[in-house]
Amino acid sequence: MDFALARQNMVECQLRTNKVTDEQVLDAMRELPREVFVPSAKSTLAYIDEDVQLSGDRYMMEPMALARMLQTVQISKDESVLVVGAATGYMAAVAGKLGGPVFALESDSDLAAEASKALTDFALDNVIVVEGDLEKGCPDQAPFDVILFQGSVEIVPDEILAQLNEGGRLAAVRVENGLGRAVLYWKQNGALSDRELFDANVKPLPGFVRPQGFKF
Repeated sequence: MDFALARQNMVECQLRTNKVTDEQVLDAMRELPREVFVPSAKSTLAYIDEDVQLSGDRYMMEPMALARMLQTVQISKDESVLVVGAATGYMAAVAGKLGGPVFALESDSDLAAEASKALTDFALDNVIVVEGDLEKGCPDQAPFDVILFQGSVEIVPDEILAQLNEGGRLAAVRVENGLGRAVLYWKQNGALSDRELFDANVKPLPGFVRPQGFKF
């Protein structure tokens, strides 16, 4: 398989045609070999326009949803980033091309080891893999200018929202009544606001389930 051609087709046919216009995001995703971040037996699936299963209940987010989230948060050089549920590190790697330092938080030790290897191979020294509970975020390294979730969630914990810096942005796919919508949170003058962005059907990130009786 010609992965370079597949990568170019992903950019031109999946991303540009779905309102991704940020050239820095497009360049980063054109440059990074997505196939390296999936199991070798599934490398030919790396550029399909849907989530790719990595192991068990963990997935790599589809290219379009990832790119539009990155475009929305507008990572600037030297901005600190937290990726919650980094898995094998692809989202963190793309974010690392845009800014940094990037903290790739992962609870699964095997996935964290794969992420560390891939990031080392690409000399992305501004991306640091951190093992820990996803629901708690990364308080020791907070606050962050940008927080990203790699997978859909029913709720964004207050503990993670509290780790946003002033002027910070958080992007996640929030699921309600079975429907996923990408949502942007931002902090201004100490207050949090949010707005929905676009429809997104991505696989869930385990652990972020809404308590019974909870309503937005």
